Amino acid sequence: MISTLVRRAGLAALALWAAVAQAAPPERITLTYELKRNSLVVDVSETLEHNGRTYAITSEGRGRGILALFGVLKRTSRGRVTPQGLRPDEFRDERPGGWTVSAKFDWDARSVTQEKNGKSETLKMPATAQDPLSLAYSFAFVPPKGKEYDVTRADGRGLTPFRFAVVGTETLATPAGEMQTLHIAKLRDGPEDRATDIWFAVERDFLPVRVLVVDSDGTRSDQIVTRIGK
Repeated sequence: MISTLVRRAGLAALALWAAVAQAAPPERITLTYELKRNSLVVDVSETLEHNGRTYAITSEGRGRGILALFGVLKRTSRGRVTPQGLRPDEFRDERPGGWTVSAKFDWDARSVTQEKNGKSETLKMPATAQDPLSLAYSFAFVPPKGKEYDVTRADGRGLTPFRFAVVGTETLATPAGEMQTLHIAKLRDGPEDRATDIWFAVERDFLPVRVLVVDSDGTRSDQIVTRIGK
């Protein structure tokens, strides 16, 4: 059970985070991944750029084989760097055929305006709202300090509350080399809820190096880093 693993994470993991925590990652860095969804494979490239005050993350996915015919999947997140981590202003998810959704964050009004299929809806913003990209890269600026934390994901299609638990530190073998990582897992609401696990490279600014999502039907989406460069 995750709760048992969380207790085992203990003070050793907390001490390790404090020892290697960085003020910020490089001003520009690109991570490439191999994303496998059952038998399908997508090559993903993600670039983080920041100047200490603002940031931009661009993610592009290109399928292999017959999937290459469907074009490029592109997601972007732009916003500000704060002492609490990344604070997104806008997230966009664009796919071939003109399919686009977006989420715009108004931190003064505490609201998120999402647009989908030409329709707009404004929702009340929870205190810890993140988009899918800023959620994954926020630890690179402010590593976690506790064993559990709550965040609401805004992806243009709705607001989804997540509670993550720190599983502990693990050595992860990747095509980019063996890495010491911090593993977190989403606490599931029930058997129909999908499982989400993320591994962050402890000695590489807590950049996300693996994301595993398992649907209730057993479908696995496993994204693992193959290269980290500028």
